[in-house]
Amino acid sequence: MSAAAIGEPSAEEIASARARVRTATFSVVAACSLIALKLVAGLLTGSLGLLAEAAHSGTDLVAALLTLYALRVAIRPPDLEHQYGHGKAEHLAALGESAFLALVSAFIGYEALHRLLASNASQVEAHWWALLVLGVVIVIDASRALISMRASRRHHSAALAANALHFASDLAGSFAVLVGLVFVQFGYHSADSIAALIVAVLVIAAAARMAAESVGVLMDQAPADSQDAIDRALAGLDDSVQIQRVRARHAAGRHFVDVVVGVPPDSGLGQAHATADHIEDTVREALPNSDVLVHVEPLDATGDLRERATAAALSVAEVREVHNVRVMHVGDGYELSLHAKVPGDQTLDAAHDVAERVEGAIQVSVPELLRVYTHIEPLAATDWASKPSSDEVTQERAVIESVVRRHTGADPLDVRFRDSENGRVAFVTVSLPGEQPLQVAHRRAGLVEHEVRERRPELADVVVHTEPATGEPV
Repeated sequence: MSAAAIGEPSAEEIASARARVRTATFSVVAACSLIALKLVAGLLTGSLGLLAEAAHSGTDLVAALLTLYALRVAIRPPDLEHQYGHGKAEHLAALGESAFLALVSAFIGYEALHRLLASNASQVEAHWWALLVLGVVIVIDASRALISMRASRRHHSAALAANALHFASDLAGSFAVLVGLVFVQFGYHSADSIAALIVAVLVIAAAARMAAESVGVLMDQAPADSQDAIDRALAGLDDSVQIQRVRARHAAGRHFVDVVVGVPPDSGLGQAHATADHIEDTVREALPNSDVLVHVEPLDATGDLRERATAAALSVAEVREVHNVRVMHVGDGYELSLHAKVPGDQTLDAAHDVAERVEGAIQVSVPELLRVYTHIEPLAATDWASKPSSDEVTQERAVIESVVRRHTGADPLDVRFRDSENGRVAFVTVSLPGEQPLQVAHRRAGLVEHEVRERRPELADVVVHTEPATGEPV
């Protein structure tokens, strides 16, 4: 299996990934600039707060490089070893970044407490240019925090969200150091250490929150908001479909959703597939850019004999179609008959063996049946047909229109003819009241078909299709 078969990223996903990489590159450049500014200012003034911020920006650089690398890994398409993609690399980077933050901030907090408790606290010189440096730092911190936050929301990136949170804590820390240096100018030399301690507390709190979010994703924690959105979307499904299990996880801005649904046991393969497609589309509408997998299972049919018998007959590999299923109440029990279609190239011996296996499967699934009657039919091959000219079907059309008006009170919505290998077939569409019971509508369509057959016996078949009318009942 190739990577393309597993799933290549779309053009939109590639553009989003490139935008995330550009934002991470900007963060690397900004971190290098801030390290230089803070380190020089801290060494010249002796400010622990500025040195703490320089160390903080050093972790920014490491984290930004880690984020940049993780984003480059995360945008790789799925492959044979990573069939769900590489999106979790972003969350690994965010977890590593939070660890760097916590360790460095713990050291800064320890040093700040040491200075506060020491009798000979270090003297800090709050020069005007140091305050100017902090002003520049605050502007840079604010701009990169804003850029990263917008990019993380636009591209649903955990790594950029971690960067944005990191930069926001930098902004708060820089502001705290600025306030501390202002107080130093008024003679409160311990204010610088207090500011450094505030920076450490803020960063550790941000790191803990970021680590918790990353661990939740890496442990496949179900996203609460996404689960609610899925539940609301699936609440509108047809009553015949039962949601048996829903599982969701999230990685790098993409949701992965697994849904197990139960459908009536007599649902055909095409109907079950259509149901699965509908559920996938419904979930994707609620959660855009999601990967949805739907598994369909037959419901436990314990009530309806007909559904259970049909499902049992279809479980026999050679049976392609089941119809005319009839349940009869005979004495104190039930008997059942059905028609089953099998491939037409089978011999009578093979078809008889299929019939016996069908009857055995039904008796096992529906033990309350007294007897099962099966009628095996060959599956019809494709019938070649052509369209007759209008002049050739003038009389047939006139008869059909007259019959439809007599039984429905209105002209047919459509009448078409096809000349098949077995003769001419008429396809008739009629309009009946939408609120009319299905049994009544079926009986009236049958009356149309029966009379047309009587009046035009040369027709090989007559197929009547009913459409609900929007006008007054007839």
